[in-house]
Amino acid sequence: MGRKLLWASLGLSPVTLLLRYALHAGDVTLFAVAAASLVPLAWLIGEATEHAGEHTGPGIGGFLNASFGNAPELIIALFAVSQGLPNVVRASLAGSVVSNILLVLGIGLFLGARHTHRLDRSSLLIQLGLVVAATLLFLVPAVPGWSGNPERHSLAVANAPVAVLLLLLYLAVTAWGLRRHKRLHAESGAEPGAGWALPTALAVLAVATLVTAFVSEILVHSLDAFANAVGLSEFFTAAVIVAIVGNAAEHGGAAVIAHRGNLPLATEIAVSSSAQVALLVTGAVALLSWLVKPALPLTFRPIELAAMGGSALVVAFVLWDGRARRWEGALLVGLYAAAAVGFAIAGDR
Repeated sequence: MGRKLLWASLGLSPVTLLLRYALHAGDVTLFAVAAASLVPLAWLIGEATEHAGEHTGPGIGGFLNASFGNAPELIIALFAVSQGLPNVVRASLAGSVVSNILLVLGIGLFLGARHTHRLDRSSLLIQLGLVVAATLLFLVPAVPGWSGNPERHSLAVANAPVAVLLLLLYLAVTAWGLRRHKRLHAESGAEPGAGWALPTALAVLAVATLVTAFVSEILVHSLDAFANAVGLSEFFTAAVIVAIVGNAAEHGGAAVIAHRGNLPLATEIAVSSSAQVALLVTGAVALLSWLVKPALPLTFRPIELAAMGGSALVVAFVLWDGRARRWEGALLVGLYAAAAVGFAIAGDR
C-alpha cells in the first residue's frame, strides 16, 4: 500500500509545474506543493540507487546517489547567485554539508542499525577528512571577509585558486576511491538481485533528478515569500530549509535504504554527498558564478565554518571504530537540532 501511494504521489510533480507555469499560483501554495512533491521523488531516487548499488556495490552506489542528488543543489545555488543572493548560496551550501553528515547519517543509523553493523571505515573517514580539508581551505577567502564588505570583488578573485584546488582534490580522491570500491565489490563476489537492470536504474536516476531540479527551482522561487509568511530569517531559511529540500534525494534515499537494512549504502550516500557538496559543488559554484555574475566569494561566516568542520570531526569520532549503533544515530540527529537552533539564533549577516 505504501509503495502504491508513493508511485501515485509522483503525480504531484506535474501538478507543481502546472501551478507554477499555467495557473500562476501564490508562492506559499507553490512552496507547500513543491516540498510535498519532492518526497516521492526522493523515494524514487533512493529506489533507483539501491537497484544500481546491487550492480556496483555500496561505495559506487553512494557516489551515484550523491552525484544525481546534488545536481539540484548546484542548480539552486546558481539560480540564487544570478538573483543576487550570495548569503543564501553560502548558507545553503554549509547547511547541506551539515545536514548530510548529521541529520541524514543520523537518521540512517537510527533506522538501519537494529543490530551492530560493520561499515567501510576507511571510505567514510577519508570523505570526512575531505570535509575538514575543505573547511580549512575556506578560511583563505573567509577570514578577510569578516571585516569590510564580504562581497567585494577582490575576495571573489582570491577564492578562485581555492575553488580549483577543491575540485582537483575531490577528483583525485574520488578517482582513487571508485577504483577501490570497484575492486572490493569484485572481490566480494556479490551477485545482483532480481531488481532493475543497471541501465534502467541509471535512466530513472537521471529523469528523477531532472524533475527534482525543476521542482527545486520552483521551491526556491517561492521560498522568500514563505519565509516572510512564517517569520524566519533568510540565513535560517537557507541553511536549514533550502539545504534539506535541496538534498531531498539523499535525505529520502538514505532513509529508505537504511530502513531496508542496507546500512553500508545509506552511510556512503550521506557522507559522500557531504564531501561532494563541500568540494565539488562549492568549487563549481564559485567558478561558474563568474559566468552568471556576480562572482561568488566563499566568505563563509564563523558559525558556518564551525558547523561544517565540527560536524565532520564529531562524525569521524563516532565512526572511528567502523561500527554503527542506533544511539549514535539519535546523538547525531540531536546535534543537528542543536546546530539548527544555533543557525536560528545567529540570524542574518
